[in-house]
Amino acid sequence: MQKTNQYLRALKAAFPHTIPIFAGFLFLGLTYGIYMNVSGFSFWYPMLMSLTIFAGSAEFVAVNLLLGAFHPLQALAITLMINARHLFYGISMLDRYKGTGWKKYYLIFGMCDESFSIHYTAKIPKDVDPGWFMFFVTLLNQLYWFSGATLGGIFGSLIHFNTEGLEFVMTAMFVVIFMEQWFRDQRHVSEVLGLGISGICLVIFGADHFIIPAMLTILFVLTLLRKQVEKGGTMA
Repeated sequence: MQKTNQYLRALKAAFPHTIPIFAGFLFLGLTYGIYMNVSGFSFWYPMLMSLTIFAGSAEFVAVNLLLGAFHPLQALAITLMINARHLFYGISMLDRYKGTGWKKYYLIFGMCDESFSIHYTAKIPKDVDPGWFMFFVTLLNQLYWFSGATLGGIFGSLIHFNTEGLEFVMTAMFVVIFMEQWFRDQRHVSEVLGLGISGICLVIFGADHFIIPAMLTILFVLTLLRKQVEKGGTMA
């Protein structure tokens, strides 16, 4: 009974923090599920991928990877580059995840931008176990994404309007992320570097092969200039 109360206290404390994320994850998840469906995949694909991958941008990219030629090393490299920021998230959460037991493995797996923000900034009540609080935050956020992706995959077949161009949602999502980063920062070091390096790689390698070289170069340059980037606020 005491353990049940402990779980309920943690769930009640975690849920309000995830409410703003619910709408965004549900909408994006629905879009992703529909996108998978109109691309020719059964609803099982978005459902299982949202359970086992749980990386929104990587899941959108995975649609084109599944439709294209089989290049496992390219898929691995793109996924690592897209989610490279989680290296910094993981370092920041080393102390907070100590003492969480088996929950630590799920917290590492389920780390996303939104969960990281809550884990890092939320004031956890004294009567709530921090490990269970972070566990329920992560679980709820994944549940929102899973629900949206699954519903989108199921009901995507019922949509009869022209869905041509729906894949642009991935581009729009990255544009929104870029704009949020731009307005949040003061010096725009990382944004300018990203645009400049991408443009140079586009000219050198061409439209079909510039992504991986650009991402590797961006990661390398930002690592070298980490102190300057931190001053600009991008590592907050």
